Amino acid sequence: MSQPFRLQPLLDLSRVRLDEATRQLGELIAGELQASQRLSLLQQYRDEYHARFLAAARNGISRSEWSNYTNFLARIDDAIIPAAQSVAQTQQRTLAGQQNWVGKQGRVRAFDTLAGRHRSQALYQEQRTEQKISDEHGARNHDRNDGESQAFNLFSSVLAKGTAPG
Repeated sequence: MSQPFRLQPLLDLSRVRLDEATRQLGELIAGELQASQRLSLLQQYRDEYHARFLAAARNGISRSEWSNYTNFLARIDDAIIPAAQSVAQTQQRTLAGQQNWVGKQGRVRAFDTLAGRHRSQALYQEQRTEQKISDEHGARNHDRNDGESQAFNLFSSVLAKGTAPG
């Protein structure tokens, strides 16, 4: 019976940690996607509102309407700045999460390699042991058969001569 892989608990733990890193990376990617969509919507809304403002200005608008448009555009711009910062932060967190995941994956791969080597070595040892047992069994059978053959040859020669050995 081969010895168990001594580092199996570490392999199992590294797999659990890889699974957790995978889950966290998925959450980070989803958060980055949400932040990007939020920024995109704000920018799209600003562009649409700015186009309405320009169309209204071409047709002539009052000073208060002008002020309302510019104030609202300024508020949208003020909302875009933190949204853009949020996108940048989520991108950095996602990158860090990817690097963490790659590190965990490398660790699992290293332990998997060691486990594979252990299995190969155990299989090799098992095959050697089986071969040794088979060789010993064959040698015993050969010796027994050789002894029986010598006895038969001796008996046959005695019978052929018609005399008893002596």
